[in-house]
Amino acid sequence: MKILVGIKRVIDYNVRIRVKTDGSGVDTDGVKMSINPFDEIALEQALRIREAGQAEEVIVVSLGGNECQQQLRTGLAMGADRAIQVDTSENLQPLTIAKAFLKVIEKEQAGLVLLGKQAIDGDNSQTGQMLAALWDRPQATFASGVELSGSTATVTREVDAGLETIEVDLPAVITVDLRLNEPRFVKLPDIMKAKRKPLEVIPLDELGAVSENDLQITQHAPPPVREKGIMVEDTAQLVAELKNRGLV
Repeated sequence: MKILVGIKRVIDYNVRIRVKTDGSGVDTDGVKMSINPFDEIALEQALRIREAGQAEEVIVVSLGGNECQQQLRTGLAMGADRAIQVDTSENLQPLTIAKAFLKVIEKEQAGLVLLGKQAIDGDNSQTGQMLAALWDRPQATFASGVELSGSTATVTREVDAGLETIEVDLPAVITVDLRLNEPRFVKLPDIMKAKRKPLEVIPLDELGAVSENDLQITQHAPPPVREKGIMVEDTAQLVAELKNRGLV
């Protein structure tokens, strides 16, 4: 079985986001870029499944320009067998990304697709669900536990009421949450080995996935500065202050 893992190049989660002075976007000059943390967890789970003898190959896939090859090489250094870059300079919306993933799935005949539940830049949490619908295969989202047995996967997922366990037939799409695992560290010898692993570049147009960017973001702005708090002497003063601010 082949496992397909989607990874996205995002600003590292430890970096403070800066908006350009003209509000046209986020400033990425000189900013550290990394694999989306949720996607890194998805890749770690795929590697564990392969190491348990339940899969033969793990393939990482990313959509973007040549700059995303850095993250693909990191995925290969973690242990993925192959990498595929769907080459595009456009800032794609989830539906187009899902359509492109579907073409790669059909090309590779994947038995399982693992994705992060969301990307930390857009926070859309839509690609996995759209992909499952287009592929007409089962989905399990927000997974905090994944176990494979033959042609089925048992997934523990986090819901508002607590934990829910479901069983889905493979092939399927699973999106993962932070509590699923802790990704491994990449070692220098693995980085050197990753340079010799295959990385295939496929233009988006050749996949036949038509870009449908109906949503355009025209303005970016930083969040408002948090007001400084005040110290109160007692409960009565606290209640009075809340009333003055119209909060109670």
